[in-house]
Amino acid sequence: MAAGSGLFHCGDPKKWQRVSDIYWEVMAAKAAKQKRLLELDKWCQEELPAIMAARPHKSLTLEELKKLMEWKLMRGKFRPRLKQLVSGNSASAVERCSGRAFLLLPDVCAAIEELCQLKGVGPATASAVLSAGAPDMVAFMADEAVESVPGLSPVQYNAKHYLRYLGALQLKAEALSKASEEEWTPHRVELCLWTWNVAQKLCPKLLEFSDDEEENLPKRQKTRP
Repeated sequence: MAAGSGLFHCGDPKKWQRVSDIYWEVMAAKAAKQKRLLELDKWCQEELPAIMAARPHKSLTLEELKKLMEWKLMRGKFRPRLKQLVSGNSASAVERCSGRAFLLLPDVCAAIEELCQLKGVGPATASAVLSAGAPDMVAFMADEAVESVPGLSPVQYNAKHYLRYLGALQLKAEALSKASEEEWTPHRVELCLWTWNVAQKLCPKLLEFSDDEEENLPKRQKTRP
C-alpha cells in the first residue's frame, strides 16, 4: 500500500497489523523534541489502563486527569487554558464523575455527558478518559484519527461529531476482527489511524511496506500500544 493512500479504506488486517507494529517508532519520531511526550504516552497507553483495571470500580483521580490532559495537549493542539480549568476540579468531583461515567457504559453518549460536567473536559478529553478504561468500546478523539475517516473533516469538537467518528471505528474494528479472527478494538483502530497519519508527515519510509513484509515483522518491536 502506498503511503499516500488512506488506511481507513483498507480491509486487509495484515496491513493494519503492520501499521500497529510501528506505533512506538512513529511516537518516538513525534516526541523527538518532546521527551516528556513519549513518557506520558507510555503511561497513558500502558500504565493507566492497568491502574484503572485494578480498582474495584473504574474511576480517575484528579492527578491522573491532570496528567492525561498534559498528554493530550502535548500530543495535539496546545491549549494552556485547559490545564488551568482541569486543575480547578475537586478531587471528589473527578472521582465521582469518572466513576459514574464508566458505570454508564456502553452508553458512550451518556458517559461523555457525565464527564463533561467537569471543568475543562469536553468530548475529546472525555474520550481519552473512557478509552483508557474501556478501549473495547471507546476510542480517543485524536485529530489525526478523526481526519482519516471520510466525511469527518474538519474536526468538530462536539459529542455528535465524536459519535459519528466512534461509530465508524466500531464498524472498522468489527470488520477487521472478523477478517483476522483476532480482537480489534475501536481504540486499536484509532491508534493505527494516528500512526498512519503522523508517519506520512514525519517518517514516511516506515510506511513503505513490501508484499513480503510479514517475513520481516518479527524484527520490529511487537509491543502493542
